[in-house]
Amino acid sequence: MTELEAILAAIEAILRREGRWSETPPPPEALASEMPFCHDTLPFEHWLQWVLIPRLRQLESTGQPLPRGSAIAPYAEVMLERSGWGSAALVARLRELDALLNR
Repeated sequence: MTELEAILAAIEAILRREGRWSETPPPPEALASEMPFCHDTLPFEHWLQWVLIPRLRQLESTGQPLPRGSAIAPYAEVMLERSGWGSAALVARLRELDALLNR
């Protein structure tokens, strides 16, 4: 397992453990948002599940370059606080992801 896959698996595990993993995908129009993090159409944890995790897994599996200049953790802190679900474990893993993507 690569470092990226380990981080993504840990993020998924936290979402599942915290009851934030959805078995039902959002409607296609919610995923078509052009706003950063789909913040106008999806809760943050759904963006992680349905956009970020699959996209990073796809990039890695096809050998494409990963994005650079990541700052997901600071956004997560704000959004999780606003939603009333502050998950220190999730933010810690997102910091690891940011660090990996910014190397």
